[in-house]
Amino acid sequence: MNETSNYGAAPLPPITPRNDPWDPLGSLVRYGKHVLTSVEMTVTNLCNMRCEHCAVGHSLTAAEGEKLPLSLVLGRLEEIEHLETISITGGEPSYSMRTVDEYIVPLLKYARERGIRSQLNSNVTLDLSRYEKIAPYLDVMHISFNYLNAGDFHRVGFARSGHEVGRETAVRLYERMVENTRALSKGGLFVSAESMINFRTHERLPEIHRLIAEMGCRRHEVHPMYPSDFASGLPLLSLEQIRGAIGRLLDARRPEVWMLFGTLPFFHCSTDPADQKLLKRLMREPGVTVRNDPDGRNRLNVNLFTGDVYVTDFSDVPPLGNILRDRLDDVFAKWEKHPLNRRVNCFCPEAGCCGPNLLVADSYYAGIDFTARKAIM
Repeated sequence: MNETSNYGAAPLPPITPRNDPWDPLGSLVRYGKHVLTSVEMTVTNLCNMRCEHCAVGHSLTAAEGEKLPLSLVLGRLEEIEHLETISITGGEPSYSMRTVDEYIVPLLKYARERGIRSQLNSNVTLDLSRYEKIAPYLDVMHISFNYLNAGDFHRVGFARSGHEVGRETAVRLYERMVENTRALSKGGLFVSAESMINFRTHERLPEIHRLIAEMGCRRHEVHPMYPSDFASGLPLLSLEQIRGAIGRLLDARRPEVWMLFGTLPFFHCSTDPADQKLLKRLMREPGVTVRNDPDGRNRLNVNLFTGDVYVTDFSDVPPLGNILRDRLDDVFAKWEKHPLNRRVNCFCPEAGCCGPNLLVADSYYAGIDFTARKAIM
């Protein structure tokens, strides 16, 4: 690898805590309403891992059919009036080199030519060469990192494999993941590592954060785990446990690493003093941001095998449309009128808060009408 190469360079404002193009708040302020600015595309159902918390675990397969023509996908993207970002997900998107060559690289080149940002969600456990092929056209490499060592990786990453995965195999993959992350970061690629706040990690996040910083990641994303798909049978933390985990992480964080919290179950309309204390701290900490959830606010997910369009790739909401027949702006307009969207479609400009997503509301705030609440500032 050329260590001086400039992966991810683009003639656009840099992605920083002040400029997060995936946050729906920016487009909401610009256009006065939520509009479709982001599309996530599921390009594969293949994966070499079976993580115990995988939000799309039951969709993973050992083999898959043909995807829809790339020309159809590009045509639907071209129709979106306000498109600002795309995300590519799976499965492990890079599992097949054919997918890399025929879909991922062309989609990333399209994004670069149109002047929109791109993200790839990957476990980066495969050979470095395939990620190097992607890197020149990519803005953000998004990885998951919930481990302190190879033993954690073995226990968590293959819990739902359905067969024994040898420790030596897991150790090799863990070491390759760490080496690849370091190499891509050193090459200049913006690597963002996501950790979940769950029953395994909530007391270990400071140590996980240290490892993420040592790998050269520019950003550490932190999201509570919610009961979706494989994670639906795992223990759900209390709000007090989540608050404690965030506080300990903030105490130990490295200030040079951007820390992004997402899908937090804490809101400025809360009357709980503990919530208000935490939210005030998050607002004043330098290099710390809280992202409004894009799903259902400014983003749709497209399955490239069926063409089905969802609010999110792990949603229980049935497909809202299909790119074989529907424009994506029209599908988003349909979602805006959906009763489920109206349950959580609120906005407090004083707090810059777009409210909870459906998973957050159902997990911690059943029966609460957020549209009737106001921010306490």
